[in-house]
Amino acid sequence: MRHMNTFQGSSRGVNDGCPHRAGARRGRWATIGRMAVGEFDLIAKYFARPVRRAVLGGGDDCALLQPTPGMQWAVSTDALVEGRHFLSTVPPDALGHKSLAVNLSDLAACGARPVAFTLSLALPRVDESFLAGFAEGLYALADSHDIELVGGDTTAGPLNIGITVMGEVPPGQALRRGGARPGDELWVSGRLGDARLALEAFRGQVALRGEAFDELRRAMERPQPRVALGLALRGIASAAIDLSDGLVGDLGHVLRASAVGATLRLDDIPHSVHVAACGEAQRRTCLLGGGDDYELLFAAPASAHAQVRDAGARADTPVTCIGTLDAAHGLRVVDARGAPVALTERAFDHFLAA
Repeated sequence: MRHMNTFQGSSRGVNDGCPHRAGARRGRWATIGRMAVGEFDLIAKYFARPVRRAVLGGGDDCALLQPTPGMQWAVSTDALVEGRHFLSTVPPDALGHKSLAVNLSDLAACGARPVAFTLSLALPRVDESFLAGFAEGLYALADSHDIELVGGDTTAGPLNIGITVMGEVPPGQALRRGGARPGDELWVSGRLGDARLALEAFRGQVALRGEAFDELRRAMERPQPRVALGLALRGIASAAIDLSDGLVGDLGHVLRASAVGATLRLDDIPHSVHVAACGEAQRRTCLLGGGDDYELLFAAPASAHAQVRDAGARADTPVTCIGTLDAAHGLRVVDARGAPVALTERAFDHFLAA
């Protein structure tokens, strides 16, 4: 099959691209009949925008980008699958927002400035109300971060969204997972646990009503990528990662890449009043293993403490010191008195999760 990454699409899909023969999904698409809108029609209507910086955008076999002289490309790809990365109940505009946000979060963790992105979209069938909302949320976030859509692919199939983002960073200034040193302080942006608590509410494990539920749902469905903070931390942070699979698991990536250990102060991890109101076990799950926070976890020398605070202020993003890095390998979690806390949480794994 010919892959065209500038919204040329594929002429045929599995079982001739018929969602009925491929196994139609229940839920959002079950009551929507086939509409007289074809692949190229929907591309032209929802995803064809003039590019401002790219040499050539969608509509050809390849997009053409001109790198800024002296800069390096930072590139990242994420796929979102319904039922695994998002619920069928998510509003289309929120889904468009989150699809790009999780990718921009990777650029933030690298300290890269967003430039361009591509979109690959598989749809059970054409639903114009869904596409209009999805495009609205996608473009609203894209415009706020000055990143433009330069191409992609569409096909029929179960709802899947794939985005590749490209950003620029000066040579030698990219934030990486390796580079942290013993004695560095460990920091996190924003607050953790709200997205996981929202998921527990959707699962019926906790009772949340009114404004509390709306606030937590926004955290889950509309994460805010910390691009400004990532840029402000260039030259200050020694290592960084975005929190997508839970604090314990993502911190583990930094520890392995940097060949260091860490002591994490559980009671210093920033969280909302809603997470604070949970029982101890659930609160720990939300904070240590929750995932979907898309905050930045980063290390910086203790001597740069004031610089980190200033970077957070310039980025209008709260930052909190939650631990230190150690020469002894492994992760140790302590309470407010410094007493060890047994660690049972682990990172989310797509192939091990139920």
